[in-house]
Amino acid sequence: MPSVCLDAFNIALPKGSGIATYGRNLIQDLGAVGIEAQLLYGPHGPIGDSRLLDTVALTDAPAPKGRPAKIRRWAQTLGGRFGRTAHPVTLSEEVIWAEAGGGRPPVERFWAARSLFELGYRAHRAYGTFTPVSFPSGPTRPDAAHWTCPMPLSARGMPNLYTFHDLIPLKLPHSTMDDKKAFLDMCREIARRADHMVAVSETTRQDVIKLLGVDEKRITTTYQSVNLPAQATERPDAEVQAYNEGVFDLGWKDYFLYYGAIEPKKNVGRLVEAYLASGVSTPLVIVGGRSWLDGGETALIHSVVNGANALRKGRIRQHEFLSSAMLHSLVRGAKATLFPSLYEGFGLPVLESMQMGTAVLTSTGGSLPEVAGDAALVVAPDDVEAIKRGIIALDADDALRADLEARGRIQARRFTPAAHQERLAAVYAGLGLR
Repeated sequence: MPSVCLDAFNIALPKGSGIATYGRNLIQDLGAVGIEAQLLYGPHGPIGDSRLLDTVALTDAPAPKGRPAKIRRWAQTLGGRFGRTAHPVTLSEEVIWAEAGGGRPPVERFWAARSLFELGYRAHRAYGTFTPVSFPSGPTRPDAAHWTCPMPLSARGMPNLYTFHDLIPLKLPHSTMDDKKAFLDMCREIARRADHMVAVSETTRQDVIKLLGVDEKRITTTYQSVNLPAQATERPDAEVQAYNEGVFDLGWKDYFLYYGAIEPKKNVGRLVEAYLASGVSTPLVIVGGRSWLDGGETALIHSVVNGANALRKGRIRQHEFLSSAMLHSLVRGAKATLFPSLYEGFGLPVLESMQMGTAVLTSTGGSLPEVAGDAALVVAPDDVEAIKRGIIALDADDALRADLEARGRIQARRFTPAAHQERLAAVYAGLGLR
């Protein structure tokens, strides 16, 4: 069976991310098409001391932020230019993996190169170089490397495949704190050296072609799938209703939901403004932690959540982070998911909500119309009045919501694991992996 090593850069994050979800789904979809998935970690701790400590290094909480001595930091960064070696890790069964991060990934082979991702990015910022990664020869050596997002790394002696989720730092520069030149240089170098690239939407594929000058034959739209657990979709409505009432004090289909990062791209500020202007009494539940440049997005939230106005207080509830199971229950029980993002490379909350039978309001930003099709209310993301009208309609019109719920389930079938697997298999066949 051919094997592909995926980076665990996002999968290892304690609170996960959309790219972490993509990576975990990719593991399952590769297995379904007869390709063994392996994982490459870049832990801060040493590798090779013992099976127990090696496993601890992969699962440990992030190290406290601090700067090493200037000379040592310079030496580490310089060393990153010349490459890192991936060491095989045999896991100890005594270590318990954090469920908040998705638990132990379902792969058999793990690799680690100490501080790989940190040093790779640092070396690229300092020298503009990519850090090569070497895998030792042997029967467990992967046949290819798949980097689940753009990063300044490449594996020696094997095909390298890169996934592009979006080019947000270039499309919406005001919404990120990235070094835009370094990001563009990295993406251009990926475009030059990659054996192939995949995009999670046709919108992202066209952005890569236009902004990076990529030949259209070198990048394929695979979309992505949502492998929701059976508990998320098959749990009886009455059980979900009882859970939400007991845990969140929320009634069935009696609240609106936004979930995702709180950052400028997500347009949460306008969403809250439109919600307050709508005058609806249905609460708005926001699930998302604070992120970069979030001041303008959170100002209205704080004035409502912490304000003294009794008429407004309580209309908006915020949770910074919830487990997947808790979030799935909230999605199932919501009157509608509100996701009027400025721009998305895909838009997982839209697909997940449709798959779980919840009506959706989204926007014309980026790939969102691709994902939503005709199964959601779609508005211009900068039009507060349009968002407000959509909220009022969803709040009052039971027939509209029922129609969107039914359409959503049909639309979600376009992004099943089977559909993603078929597209993946074609890409890997082009790299000689069958």
